[in-house]
Amino acid sequence: MRKLNKWLLSSGLFTLVLFLSGCVKTGSDGQPTGEGIIYNFLVKPMSSAITYLVDNFDWNYGWAIIFITIIVRLIIMPLGLNQSKKSMIQTEKMQAIKPQIDAAQAKVKEATTREEQMQAQAEMQQVYKENNMSMMGGIGCLPLLIQMPIFSALFFAARYTKGIGDASFFGVNLGQPSIIFVVLAGVAYLLQGYLSTIGIPEEQKKTMKSMLIVSPLMIVFMSISSPAGVTLYWVVGGIFSSIQTLITNQFLKPRIKAQVAEELKQNPPKQVITPRKDVTPTKEQTVKKTAVQQNTSNKGRNAGKQNRK
Repeated sequence: MRKLNKWLLSSGLFTLVLFLSGCVKTGSDGQPTGEGIIYNFLVKPMSSAITYLVDNFDWNYGWAIIFITIIVRLIIMPLGLNQSKKSMIQTEKMQAIKPQIDAAQAKVKEATTREEQMQAQAEMQQVYKENNMSMMGGIGCLPLLIQMPIFSALFFAARYTKGIGDASFFGVNLGQPSIIFVVLAGVAYLLQGYLSTIGIPEEQKKTMKSMLIVSPLMIVFMSISSPAGVTLYWVVGGIFSSIQTLITNQFLKPRIKAQVAEELKQNPPKQVITPRKDVTPTKEQTVKKTAVQQNTSNKGRNAGKQNRK
């Protein structure tokens, strides 16, 4: 069930990205035709803002792209922080019911009939239901869906704004691909991914490892053939995301942990399934198991010495 939910979410987001990538129609000359809701209500105003900064304040196109990207990121930052907050709360609460979930998953694996498997899955759903939690994560993808058109508009504004193709920024031609900006974009998103794993459980880190590699690789792959003006937008976005993630980990996460701990202290998780010790062994049990293995090994050695005598 969990794998299916992840697959549906991933495929949905991928479809959305493909849809947004074609939201700006271009003519035979490669320039936008001026049609489409995204272009008229998002791309065009951002493009006009970049041109305004260049024409009225004598800014470089590179600085204008950086400025607009930061302003837009600051505007939608509360949405991202709210999403991060919900994700952290969900993660902390999941740790409280994890022993019961592990026991339910063990029952599913050990089930020999379809009926037993369905019963074990029903028990797992009951654990989530009794503790007011969702198997989908309870976070929702709406905040991400709202941000996607804005990020897409920034992308097209950096790509199609007149004048950017002929401008340069610190000696880099913004109209041509730049390997320097490609490397910076990849490193920025790799750093953001690493920072997002700080302080989370080891098991969750394992599930995130693929995304830590895939996300920077996707950015690098798209940047290689994109103009430097577009890649600059990704560089700034990656750096901004890294700073936002660092702030979240340093200031938001400790408060959320304390808040959830207090809530669980007043309202402990409802026990639907009795946790199994063989599924979630304690440190003491692990130590005892190791000691038993050592004693068995020592007995075997002593018996061997006696037989030789």
